[in-house]
Parts: sequence; structure tokens; C-alpha cells
Amino acid sequence: MQVRLTQLDGSMPNLALMKLAHWHRSQGDTVTLTRHIEPDLFESKHYDKVYGSAIFGFSQMRLMRFQRIWPNAIIGGTGTAYNTTIEDLIGDEYEHYDYADYPEIDYSIGFTQRGCRLKCRFCVVPKKEGKPRSLNSINEIWRGDPHPKKLHIMDNDFFGNPEWKLRINEMREGKFKVCMSQGINTRLINDESAEALATINYQNTKFSKKQLYTAWDNLGDERGFFGGVDKLERAGIPPKHLMAYMLIGYDKNETWPRIWHRFNRMVERGIMPYPMVFDRARKDLTAFQRWVITGIYRHTPFEDYQCNLTA
Repeated sequence: MQVRLTQLDGSMPNLALMKLAHWHRSQGDTVTLTRHIEPDLFESKHYDKVYGSAIFGFSQMRLMRFQRIWPNAIIGGTGTAYNTTIEDLIGDEYEHYDYADYPEIDYSIGFTQRGCRLKCRFCVVPKKEGKPRSLNSINEIWRGDPHPKKLHIMDNDFFGNPEWKLRINEMREGKFKVCMSQGINTRLINDESAEALATINYQNTKFSKKQLYTAWDNLGDERGFFGGVDKLERAGIPPKHLMAYMLIGYDKNETWPRIWHRFNRMVERGIMPYPMVFDRARKDLTAFQRWVITGIYRHTPFEDYQCNLTA
């Protein structure tokens, strides 16, 4: 068969499409993976199967265009209203990924567990994946020699894994550099897990510096969040090593003073905030997001930044 896989958003490799690419090529199919909605000039317009994957809700316009051009496409991803999952298509146990379409990627990517202990209203993981369960060992994720010992772990709840201690030992003993960009749940960190994290070589997404990712989405979680930050600091992980995703525009009771409170508390501790805008129609929130993630907040007040945008 001729198969088209379309990544509609996201800068990271799309694991569902990587898995589909591996599965189809193992069946002898010819696979084209692309980020383009429209066919390229020299691309065949006749495919036996077309897939589209979107992980962000703000990709709806791209998704609608994609559907108009490929009306028979199989669509999935957390950024869509479709319930189709990769497990529905090729089964629960298929854990093979094809890196051929992402030649710039030198790290190995995968999950040590699936599921989550929590049930956050804005998150689809508990509904889609259920309770936490162990999935892969570190050596099952690593591609092996001659690939670098660099791992991008995509777990949504690493310490929810009943076998997390084994995975930490494998990371440490194998001398892996490890990025956990989906974030660790600081509210649920205890002294044992904080000390375990301090023993591994945790890295940012570029594997260029020490960084851990976490989140503070709800003002009511302030005490638990900073309790976890304190535990990490006692274990030897300074707050400056933390990037915290900061959900804004979701809570109906959210006000600018509440947003500023979270932002200022993190900056005071040396934590790097990363605003995640739920309602992309809010131009004030998207401006705030850019002001923060570009680092402009360090030298320009937000009011001046907004004035420059509208000047």
C-alpha cells in the first residue's frame, strides 16, 4: 500500500506516526511522512491510506483544511475530537518506532509508563490511558549503539510507574542523559523520589543543560507545588533547574492578579515559568506567553511590551 502520515502540529517527533510508520513498513508498505497538508508538487495524490495527527486544540483550522483535502483520512490525537487511538489501529502491545522520517533526531524517545494517578479536568490522559502501569525498560527505549545515550522520556506521570526505581537505576547505571519534557508532578514528589532524580543526568530538550520540567496550573496547588520544590532543593536540585508549565486561560475564576501571583512566586524562587494558553483567542494571554518564554520579562515591563505590540 501507499501510505501518507501527516503531522499537523508539534515541533517534537510524533510518536503515534512513528509507530504507524514502523508498522506499515514492516508490512511492506511505502510510507510518506510529511508536515504539509496539501500534496507537494511531485507527491502522489493517490494513497491507499492517509492519516492525520494533531496534538493541540489550536490546530483546528489546519485540521479542517486537512479534512477538506483528504476526506477519507484516519484522524487522531489529543488536539482532535476523534477517539481513534494508535492502539485501536495496530494493538496495545506494539512498541516499535521508525526514526527514518526524523533524521535530525539523535536521541531515543519513548515511554516507561502510561496512565496517570490524577484526574485533572483539562487533561485527557487519565481518560485515554487509565491508571498508571509500567511499559518499557530503558534499554527497550534506547536504540542501542551507535546512537548516543540520550533519552527523551515522554511519560505523563513518571513516578506513577510502579517500577520507577528500576528505571532510575537503569538511567544512572547506563550513564544516560535524560529529558523528561512532559514534566514531573512536583505536588506528589517525596524525599525518596527527589533524591532519586538528583542522581540522574536530567537535561533540557536540546540536551544542552541541566533542566527538569514540572507544572503549576492551579493557584490552589501553591502549597503542594512549593513543598515539592523544597524537597527537590534539599536533594540537590536547585529551583533554577526547573521549568514550570503554567496553564492560563482555563479557570473561569482566573484573574490577572492570580496569574501575576503564580508568575512572581516562581520568578522569586528562580524557577522559569512557561505559560500555556488554553484559550488562544485571548490576545492578552498570548502576548503574556511570548513576553515570558522569550525572556523579555527580564528587562521590559509587560505594559511596555504590550504598547510596543500595538504601536
